[in-house]
Amino acid sequence: MDFFSESLQTALGLIAAHDPDVLNAVTVSVVVSIWSTLFAALAGIPAGVALGVADFPGKRVAVTFLNTLMALPTVVVGLFVYSVISRQGPLGGYGLLFTPQAMVIGQTILAVPIMANFTLSTIKGADPRIIPTALTLGAGPFGSVCRLVVELRFGIMAAVIAGFGRVIAEVGIAMMLGGNIRGYTRTMTTAIAMETGKGEFALGLALGLILMSVALIVNLFLNFLQQR
Repeated sequence: MDFFSESLQTALGLIAAHDPDVLNAVTVSVVVSIWSTLFAALAGIPAGVALGVADFPGKRVAVTFLNTLMALPTVVVGLFVYSVISRQGPLGGYGLLFTPQAMVIGQTILAVPIMANFTLSTIKGADPRIIPTALTLGAGPFGSVCRLVVELRFGIMAAVIAGFGRVIAEVGIAMMLGGNIRGYTRTMTTAIAMETGKGEFALGLALGLILMSVALIVNLFLNFLQQR
């Protein structure tokens, strides 16, 4: 117990002193996660909406495939992206490996199925009269779908929050594609894993506290918007 209390005091001291390693890891984590969430939302939300409102042959297979991707291991995503952007891969000439851009690519792939599935579930649970009512009032097919998205905006926002929470807590992709380079691609999660392994429990605890604080702030923001 003394070990934990002393480590907690040291961790709080590192946070209060704005330790450079802590600040760099937090900055990289937040920036990479925001970009990954944005790109994943641009792909995942329209995919979820399309699966929710459209009827086409093979829809059940597509939904099953999407559900399967929800359990996609992060190391598999990292391995796939690594093979594409490494020096021997088709995109090796762009020098993306061990950069924040590589981490964004991998985390975007990881978050797309999550956002699409959450969006699909939100639409399936919606009132089925929304689109017919919008069509009756003169909206076109595209306008009626937009009306549906507006009505379900809080559920879709929850999908975005879930995607953000998934990528900011991710370790495997960040380690494989970012390389855990200090001050450049080191994130909070990779720093926690490395520093704890080195015996620097206080630094890992400081980053863990910040990581939990970020998750809390994001969820409080979502609750605020829902109450508004």
